[in-house]
Amino acid sequence: MQAALNQLGFRCYHMQEVPRVPGHLEMWNDIVVEEASPDWDTLFEEYQATVDAPACFYYRELLEKYPEAKVVLTVRDADRWYESIMTLLRTVKPLRPIGIIIPRVGRFMKLTDDLIHKFISSANDRESYLQAFDRHNAAVQRNVPADRLLVFHVQDGWEPLCEFLQCPVPESDPFPHLNEGSATIKAKMKEFFFTARVKAVLLLIGLGVLGMLAWLFMR
Repeated sequence: MQAALNQLGFRCYHMQEVPRVPGHLEMWNDIVVEEASPDWDTLFEEYQATVDAPACFYYRELLEKYPEAKVVLTVRDADRWYESIMTLLRTVKPLRPIGIIIPRVGRFMKLTDDLIHKFISSANDRESYLQAFDRHNAAVQRNVPADRLLVFHVQDGWEPLCEFLQCPVPESDPFPHLNEGSATIKAKMKEFFFTARVKAVLLLIGLGVLGMLAWLFMR
C-alpha cells in the first residue's frame, strides 16, 4: 500500500521512517509510552499519507486533526497478517543484542514492543493477535464516517483507490503487489539495522583499540 500511494504522488509515512528520520523515534516514544499530546504537523510535515504502525493506531486522532483526510482500510487474510507479524518479530530478534551497544536500536525495539503490547496483545499467542486484528478492523469501520472510508482489497487494483482519492489511474503501471514475507520485511529494515551493525562493530573495534593502548601504556 505504501508503494501504491507513493506512486500516486502521496509521499507515504511508514514504520521504517521512525528510526530513520531524526527526532521521530523520540516523538513516537512520547506519544505511545508517555501519552504526550502529538505534534502531528511536525511528524508528517514531509508526508501526505501514512500506513502501518504506529500511525494506524491513531486514526481517530488523525481524522480529528485533519478533517479532510480519508481512510483506506486494506482487507487481508487474518492468518497471513499474523504470519507477517511473526516474520517481523523473528527477523528482528537476533538484532536485539545490538541495542545494548547502540541505544537507538534498543529504543526502537522497545517502541515496537510497547506498540504490540498496547494495541495488539500483551499475550504472546495467536488467538489474541487474531482477535486484535478483527477488533481493529471493526472499530475502523464503526468509527470512520462512510464518506471518508474505503474498504479496499488490493486485488481490485487502481480503480477504486484512485476514485476514492480523486486522482488519475496510472495507465501504464500495474498496481504494486509487494510480498510482505520475510524477504520484504528484511529489506524494509535493512538500512537501519545494517547501519546499526556497522556502528556496533566500529564501536567494539574502537573500544578494543583503546583497551590495547591502555594496556600498552600501563605496562
